[in-house]
Amino acid sequence: MSIRPILIHPDPRLKKLCDPVSAVTSDIGKLAEDMLETMYDAPGVGLAAPQVGITKRIFVMDCVKEDGEAPRPMVLINPEIIAASDEMNTYEEGCLSIPEQYGEVTRPKLVTMRWMGLDGKTHEDAFDDLWSTCAQHELDHLNGKLFIDHLGSIKRQMITRKMVKLKRERARA
Repeated sequence: MSIRPILIHPDPRLKKLCDPVSAVTSDIGKLAEDMLETMYDAPGVGLAAPQVGITKRIFVMDCVKEDGEAPRPMVLINPEIIAASDEMNTYEEGCLSIPEQYGEVTRPKLVTMRWMGLDGKTHEDAFDDLWSTCAQHELDHLNGKLFIDHLGSIKRQMITRKMVKLKRERARA
């Protein structure tokens, strides 16, 4: 396992529609392990393949935040939302590709997703609250969408300018 560099917005790879994973191979398994290690190291609760420069439909998440509670790492391959509640939730979202920037995003409170697991089988589960927000946020990444795309244009432009400046500063370091 290895920690992979996380792309910082703006990067054209973060805006691409990702390709479906055709089969669970050892390369996909290694990618999933690396993504989980990268996510935990960051630290974050979710990470999508395009954030590490891979335009494949796979993301990882673990929204367990209570001390002493066992981690619950999940790997979702070719995920899709098959149901969403009418009830909405607003969370202040952040993103590992947009460090230290946050914005309130409203999404369905509950979603049911279907995906392929590392075992090659189809899985289905309902997610609520933070798990639901995280799953939708990561799925957005696979469709070339960032959480700032849900914000107003002025706030989005302000955050993008900050990220351009951050990338310049990091390039000089």
